[in-house]
Amino acid sequence: MRPRSGLDLGSVWAQRVRQLEQRLRTKEERIVVLETENAALHLKLAEYQGLAGRSTNEVLQLYSAHGQQQKLQRSSVVTQLHGAIKRLKQDLKSLRSFALELSKDFQRQSKTYLYQVLTAVQRIQLQNEAMQMFQIKAFDLEQSLLEVTERYEKEKQKRRALHNSLVELRGNIRVHCRIRPLLPFDTAAGHSISQDRQRSFSEKVAYAADDETVLVKCSRPGHASINKTFQFERVYNALESQDTVFADVAPLLTSLLDGYNVCIMAYGQTGSGKTYTMLGPRLEENFAFSIEDESELGIIPRATQEVFRLISEKPPGSYWVEVSAVEVYNNEIFDLLAKDSCGKVFGVKRDVVTTREGKSDVPLLTHETVENASEFLHLVNKGLQLRVRHPTLVHAHSSRSHLVVTLTITMIVSGDNFGTSWEDEQTSQRLNKEVSCTFPQKMRDNKSTSSSRASSPAQLEAAEKLKQVKTRLQLVDLAGSECVGMSGVTGAALRETSFINRSLSALADVLGAIAEQRSHVPYRNSKLTHLLQDSIGGDAKLLVMLCISPDQKYLTESMQSLGFGARARQVQRGQVKKKNFPVQSKAK
Repeated sequence: MRPRSGLDLGSVWAQRVRQLEQRLRTKEERIVVLETENAALHLKLAEYQGLAGRSTNEVLQLYSAHGQQQKLQRSSVVTQLHGAIKRLKQDLKSLRSFALELSKDFQRQSKTYLYQVLTAVQRIQLQNEAMQMFQIKAFDLEQSLLEVTERYEKEKQKRRALHNSLVELRGNIRVHCRIRPLLPFDTAAGHSISQDRQRSFSEKVAYAADDETVLVKCSRPGHASINKTFQFERVYNALESQDTVFADVAPLLTSLLDGYNVCIMAYGQTGSGKTYTMLGPRLEENFAFSIEDESELGIIPRATQEVFRLISEKPPGSYWVEVSAVEVYNNEIFDLLAKDSCGKVFGVKRDVVTTREGKSDVPLLTHETVENASEFLHLVNKGLQLRVRHPTLVHAHSSRSHLVVTLTITMIVSGDNFGTSWEDEQTSQRLNKEVSCTFPQKMRDNKSTSSSRASSPAQLEAAEKLKQVKTRLQLVDLAGSECVGMSGVTGAALRETSFINRSLSALADVLGAIAEQRSHVPYRNSKLTHLLQDSIGGDAKLLVMLCISPDQKYLTESMQSLGFGARARQVQRGQVKKKNFPVQSKAK
């Protein structure tokens, strides 16, 4: 066992020696490599030392060259400075001489300008004096213009009063014209046309030249523009309000209590503002007219308010008012205030006849007694809900029928003193007492009984001396004339349009026959003219309110309406007669 352990130790040491020898050889090889690199570095060091010596020489040479260059530059700068100083001295001399010349020139110019300023001041003073003279003359001219304007307005009022008197004597039809503003639906909505043509359609061609003249610009492609004018009693521009329109209508209403019939009729194409002028703005949900904004109320509600205001100034009990409302639809007359068994209003067909006296009448027509304007508005609003309407391309709420609202005013006057009884306060008070005994409230409701008669011979004698005088206020909103190609109606609406246009043509024919004083006037060609026979034929003071659109695309219809108004204005019907005939007393 022991010899084996000696072998193992010897092999270990032998292996250890071999490792150490290998490491020694590696170190020696590394030493050789390092010595080689060291020799290479010594060579590079020697090379760099040679380069450094040469660089030092070059630096010394450059430094000496730079010093010489600086000396040359300093010498050139000094030379340049001497030249610049010389030039500056020369410039200074030049500036001094220029300053002297400038000072002398300034003094000369100062004297010149001062002279010019003094001259300008003198001119301004002269101009101020002239301006004061002109102001005095302008003030005198303004005063003269004011005086002339006042005289013109007075003469204009006199001329209008004389014209109205002439209208009264001749029985002419008063014609007013209202030009509505451009509205959103005037932009050719619903028509398939180009934008250029649409813009031309939206041009304004009808204007109010003054308060009595309408100016229409008629133009066609390729032709020169022609201006046409129409004269009427009153012309309203697009900015004038409902108040202004009614202010010119109100004087007619006083004639009602003076014993005259009055008719106010709105005429024009569809969408021209007739219903707005006559009624005011409508409520969309039921087509009734709104009474919330009084400034927007039309002629019908305003006229009723004015009538009741005038009646309130008279002795109580001597007047009462009844209202009826009809529409003429497809040449048939419908009672808008008729009620069924449940008290609900519904349109009942009526007919118009001519009485023995030659007057038009509607048998069985519903007449409702009203005590004030509110009751009237309530009734008319109910009736308006039955009025036929149909949307067209021209107007979304086009009326398809003619509306006739009639206020019948019954006056109780003395048979011996008609015409002055309500103007004499003592007589009015006496009549009021007699009327209160002879004509109780039951008679005013058309339900008179034998107990309503006078209970004494004196009262019976007083009743015998009284008269009932009835006057009528007819307020007419005509359906608008239509161009079928423009409105785009078909079917039932087309038939409605046919009846509307035919009835309006019949109205024009009636006026033409009256103007030409023909022996036969074709009132019965249409239910409309038959119904309005008394008003058109001279039994009433008639006012036609023309309503036109200013838009280019409605030019043809506007010209037709203006032509109708011009012809109506020339109609002479004779002087309107006062209603002083006795009527069968309801107390008898």
